[in-house]
Amino acid sequence: MKRGKYTHWLFIIPALLFVLIFVYIPILQSFYFSLFRMNSYSPETIFVGLRHYRDIFDDPIFYTALKNNTWYAVISVLCQVGIGLVLAIILESKFIGRSRKLFRNIYFLPSVISVTAVGLMWYFIYNPNIGLINSLIRWGGAKDFSFAWLGQPKTAIFAIIAMSQWQYVGYIMMLLIVAIQKIPVELYDAAEIDGAGEVKKALFVTIPQVKEMLLVTSVITVIGSFKLFTEVFVTTRGGPYDTTQVLGTYMYRHAFFFDAMGYASAVAIIIFVITFVASLLQIKLSTRN
Repeated sequence: MKRGKYTHWLFIIPALLFVLIFVYIPILQSFYFSLFRMNSYSPETIFVGLRHYRDIFDDPIFYTALKNNTWYAVISVLCQVGIGLVLAIILESKFIGRSRKLFRNIYFLPSVISVTAVGLMWYFIYNPNIGLINSLIRWGGAKDFSFAWLGQPKTAIFAIIAMSQWQYVGYIMMLLIVAIQKIPVELYDAAEIDGAGEVKKALFVTIPQVKEMLLVTSVITVIGSFKLFTEVFVTTRGGPYDTTQVLGTYMYRHAFFFDAMGYASAVAIIIFVITFVASLLQIKLSTRN
């Protein structure tokens, strides 16, 4: 009886140790390092307290990065979760038939492609001279059209955001499909008896029943938005004129270009706090009656 009573701890403790070693201890270490001025070429450390945080909040580039991450998060939730929900509802509807498995694979496939490869692909698509977008516009009649989508401060960040949306729609779609498949068939039968069509069944049956999964996908999308790095680094590296800086590239630049490891650790802590607070707010708003 005693052995059976504590058996579950044999399964819980390894997972707890894993999370402690690879998540919580690094977070505490990052906060500790953020209190010091330090670099990777010298063992000397100078205690500066919260000065790095003050310097971050006095830096206008930080607010540019924060604004860009916020834009990315808002647009990603609307596009990835919104389009993913629509696709999930359509693929689980009756009129799709046997082809639904084919479409699931087609839509999910982009999410397993390397982000670096996608960034390089779109870098050439946005090329002002040989890029696909400008070529299509010139083919449509604007013969002298040549616009540097990634080279203009007003369009660069939105070009990066646009190139990232299609890749993860299929991943969100698959999560929502799993949730839709768990909805009792009796609810749809009752809606049909009441005269509800496909649109009303989606609005009044499907969406309320997958509300929890919508929350999960929204949290995943927001957290991923504030961890954004590769797409920006591959295409613009924060340019032009730092207008496409995001928190990830802002941290990377201070860590590996300026060799300010303490400052970069402070940025990492701020990213953690932002994602943590954003997740709590989403959960709080979704559970409000």
